[in-house]
Amino acid sequence: MSTILFLMTGADHWTLADGTRHPTGFWAEEAVAPYEAFRDAGHEVVVATPGGVVPPVDRGSLEADANGGQENADRISAVLDSFTELHSPLSLEEVDLGDYDAVYLPGGHGPMEDLAVDPLAGDLLTTALDTGKLLGVVCHAPAALLAAEGPDGANPFAGYRVSAFTNAEEEQAGLADRAVWLLQDRLVEAGVDFQEGEPWAPKVVVDRTLVTGQNPASSAPLAQEMLRLLG
Repeated sequence: MSTILFLMTGADHWTLADGTRHPTGFWAEEAVAPYEAFRDAGHEVVVATPGGVVPPVDRGSLEADANGGQENADRISAVLDSFTELHSPLSLEEVDLGDYDAVYLPGGHGPMEDLAVDPLAGDLLTTALDTGKLLGVVCHAPAALLAAEGPDGANPFAGYRVSAFTNAEEEQAGLADRAVWLLQDRLVEAGVDFQEGEPWAPKVVVDRTLVTGQNPASSAPLAQEMLRLLG
């Protein structure tokens, strides 16, 4: 059995260019699908957030329209209710990566607000990369890669093939023109080899010990890829 750290946002909003706060958090499917996969495979999950706050779910991610219908929305809500580890997260300061076999970051717009600028999150991801820890990151969660910094000041993920929520998807979601910055642009600026697939279609990219997914639909296949690599 492996122990997998879910590194999650503690932010319940995303500050837009005009200063307004867009309500958000983590995207339910991106936490639920991997949690189900890891739990059903017999693995243990531990949650950590900045400050040890209970991670807020993006309420929009629980709606029927976001889940292909009410039946699936109800199923996701039920699994989320059983995800008891969400209610007792560690703070990032308490995390010892030596205790974990893999690290997983679900998205939602929350990471754009906190993990993208959190030096502790950046240090944890840099350490995971340096020690060969399996690292899975999906949708908006690759924003956390922006907080990572190597000894030379460069981003340690520069040169890695990475997928994440694209500019096209942000535009179709209706928030691109209100954002302070776009994730795809910032990742490219950081030096990653950005891999863009069709909007909303599953896309998973594996580069060494880093597994990234483009959007919510990528979270389940990303979890399966992590399980394969965990052996």
